[in-house]
Amino acid sequence: MTAAAHAPNNGVDGSRLRAGDIFRVGAAGPRARKMRTALSALGVSIGIAAMVGVLGLSESSKSALLDEISALGTNLLTVEAGAGFGGGNSELPESAVASIERLDTVESAAAVYTVDASILKNEFVDPGQTGGLSVVAADTELLDTLNGAVVDGQWLDEATSQYPAVALGSVSAERLGITSLDQPTYVYVGEQYVQVVGILDEFPLSADLDRAVIMGRDAAQAFYDAGEAPTTIYTRVVDGEVDATRDIIPATADAESPEEVTVSRPTDALEAEAAADDALTTLFLGLGAVALLVGGIGIANVMVIAVIERRGEIGLRRALGATRAHIRRQFLTEAVLLSALGGIAGVGFGIVATYVYSATQDWRVIIPTEAAAGGFVAALLIGAIAGLYPATRAARLAPTEALRA
Repeated sequence: MTAAAHAPNNGVDGSRLRAGDIFRVGAAGPRARKMRTALSALGVSIGIAAMVGVLGLSESSKSALLDEISALGTNLLTVEAGAGFGGGNSELPESAVASIERLDTVESAAAVYTVDASILKNEFVDPGQTGGLSVVAADTELLDTLNGAVVDGQWLDEATSQYPAVALGSVSAERLGITSLDQPTYVYVGEQYVQVVGILDEFPLSADLDRAVIMGRDAAQAFYDAGEAPTTIYTRVVDGEVDATRDIIPATADAESPEEVTVSRPTDALEAEAAADDALTTLFLGLGAVALLVGGIGIANVMVIAVIERRGEIGLRRALGATRAHIRRQFLTEAVLLSALGGIAGVGFGIVATYVYSATQDWRVIIPTEAAAGGFVAALLIGAIAGLYPATRAARLAPTEALRA
């Protein structure tokens, strides 16, 4: 027998290792060291779960926000009096609502008026315990202009706006302890009892109205000496004409002092919130990537230790005919398997976290396909990169040197 027959196989002959054999040999290490495998995979799963969860929650939150914006409409403008040149607060003219309604691009306009009266559940409550609630008057078109809804009872109409009757904002109803109008219900406004005819749903774009008790404008002026100058005018504009209308409303509402009229779009705040969510999503994705990198470093460390611990196994396999390529593939497969296990667990954790939190917030659950698939692919790439050096180091071990270890 020649010396060549006893020479170690360095990958230049026809020796082959089938794909199934590579997987079986690569999986032997993780199966034999279950605790180490679990801890190594955990590092990767944390990073993947963070990335999938962040993307899922971001998309679910953004979807809910866009639904809210769509339902409320981006064509609502709020007109208020700004500060005058003297530093004091100015006042909108009494004719401001009628003037704004005459604009061709305005679909509807409704005003809210301040009422100088306290609101209590009954006359026996301490007058100072108002709960931060206020009394306002409103035009009957207000609910339609704001796309509002009634939870119980009805909204003010031409009849109920003529006498002291009120509709409660969502927060007002809660603080006054009124949850149903199955029987006649009254609250104490000013120094008289008035009937509650409706409980309103939340106004997402007008939080002040949630904390208000709303009565008709005519009743407020007749029974509470409310002023005729509007405090706020809500204006619904034809789609596509918001910017143009916004520019001309100040001069239309107050021709003498247009600079003292402030016009804003409430949905700007929601759109700014969506932009802020995007920025936070990028930040949290960065943190998830850092966690994934740490997990990859952990796998690389575990694989280096495995190579050192299994030098004898490597030497024996080389002596029995395994090539350097076979050894390299074995340890690279082991690293990818560790990372794949972490990727699967991480994607699962991320989906569960997204589902649970979205359910508590009444959001639609949205898991972007690219988040789940991309998370798993990222785990495989991290495993391959992390296992490249240990696999190469194992392949370079000479059989005689490895067997002496």
